Amino acid sequence: MTVMKILMITAILGHLLCGYCDCLMIYTPSGKFGFQQMKDGNRMRETFRSVPLHNPMRSIMLGVLALFLCFGGYYSLCLWMRQFSVPASVLMLTGIVLFFIPGTAHHVICGVAEWFYIRMGMTEEARKAITEFFRKTAATMIACYLGLILFSAVLFFVVVTGRTSLPAWSCVFNVLLIASVLFPMRIGGAANWAGASMFLGLLFVL
Repeated sequence: MTVMKILMITAILGHLLCGYCDCLMIYTPSGKFGFQQMKDGNRMRETFRSVPLHNPMRSIMLGVLALFLCFGGYYSLCLWMRQFSVPASVLMLTGIVLFFIPGTAHHVICGVAEWFYIRMGMTEEARKAITEFFRKTAATMIACYLGLILFSAVLFFVVVTGRTSLPAWSCVFNVLLIASVLFPMRIGGAANWAGASMFLGLLFVL
């Protein structure tokens, strides 16, 4: 087994772990959390009333490890792309830097906000504080998704136009393409299930 395939398998495991971490923060015994609930103190309090403090903390710590595991898989695709197109490889590398550095910060921010909201007794003051916190750190989320879009768009274009050794149809193994199918279903951790699916598919064609 090549180093590249080992890194891709590691990325699959990382995405599965990160998806679990997302679900720890999204699904609660009282229902599913959505960002729109941050406008309604009563709904938010009801959603988090039974959530133990160790859930967001576990999500933070395991999530950082998961993203570290994922990085190698994405980086290996950037290196693989160099033999076909150096500009595409550089653009993909730029995308994963934007995806992973601000993305890791965004994951931690989400977990920290949830932890403090629960720790502060889910008061109205706590809700306002974390809402302001999210608003002022939204740049990390925006940069993260811009990076994912850049990486995915370049990979899709180069594969579908036949500029790599892959068959054009394998362009379907693309995190953004798969996520676009999952997002309307409102599944927690959709981007991570999409990432795991992408690497699983690419394992069989690379």
